[in-house]
Amino acid sequence: MTTPFLKIEGIRKEYGPVVAVQDVNLEVERGEFLTFLGPSGSGKSTTLYILAGFDNPTRGDIKLNGKTLLATPSQKRNIGMVFQRYTLFPHLSVGDNIAFPLKVRRLPKHQIDAKVKEMLRLVRLEGFEDRKPAQMSGGQQQRVALARALAYDPPVLLMDEPLSALDKKLREEIQHEIRRIHQQTEVTILYVTHDQEEALRLSDRIAVFSKGVIDQIGTGPELYANPATRFVAQFIGDSDFLPCQMLHSANGRATVSVGGAVFSDVPLHETGKSEGAALMLRPERLSLTREPLQQRLAATVSDITFLGNNVHVATSTLSGDPLSVRLPFGHPAISGLSRGDSVWLGFEAASAHVFN
Repeated sequence: MTTPFLKIEGIRKEYGPVVAVQDVNLEVERGEFLTFLGPSGSGKSTTLYILAGFDNPTRGDIKLNGKTLLATPSQKRNIGMVFQRYTLFPHLSVGDNIAFPLKVRRLPKHQIDAKVKEMLRLVRLEGFEDRKPAQMSGGQQQRVALARALAYDPPVLLMDEPLSALDKKLREEIQHEIRRIHQQTEVTILYVTHDQEEALRLSDRIAVFSKGVIDQIGTGPELYANPATRFVAQFIGDSDFLPCQMLHSANGRATVSVGGAVFSDVPLHETGKSEGAALMLRPERLSLTREPLQQRLAATVSDITFLGNNVHVATSTLSGDPLSVRLPFGHPAISGLSRGDSVWLGFEAASAHVFN
């Protein structure tokens, strides 16, 4: 049996009566880009800080190449860290900031100089070595922080919401750079974010955190197409939930009644909770017609929003539940469509989910 490169075993963290992390178990492959995704307070950053050695778990273990890290102080774990706020030394030049962890490790000057040049090339900041952080943009400073974290070739790089302080356009540019650098260096990255689009853009796999536990781990397409819980279905992509009546269920499939229509062979997720059955629908998987057809949901258009390459149609079902439809710009169903119009919405059973 192959030993996992990085293994998190039953991590739990308590702050007095508050349980920040309940029971996190995770295996990470060498060279993988794994993102911890979830809302504030879900336990993702706490787990990352325990990995870094900045905090100790109440119980559980972390193993790198089969050896526990818990007894090793943070400065000796040889793990790189990039924070949201760049944490660069303002009085040092870019070159000296990158060189700092190498000097701490007492590498020879010629090796340090060569490594600084290599890192500047990697993050595409050649010629910036003599500048001070205050003379650079936020995106450039974050690239310097990334270069410094990679300078000593750590086996694992931890990144805690490193782009949340940047505007959308710059954030997307740096996301592209992070992806390129990951592919070029093949360093193992654990990345924390609350931004689902960022997680989908960057990650090999995503661990979705909720209330101190991991609800589901998988690739972006796996999480989107097959959410294991209602929380994951809400957090990954856009979705609406309609109360429905369970008519029959077997072998992970359900037949449900909603809005006077019956839908069969819908994927079923048993939650074990008493919230009642709900049918989850994705806006882009719905079709819209103005002709009353069987096996469709009757609705009324409440708003129409142009979003560039697609159009968002907000509707309300006969029972008053909101249901969104996203259609490509120029779709014939949109032509002449107005608020107050009656429409009928359909979908393929395989694209929906029932949570019971």
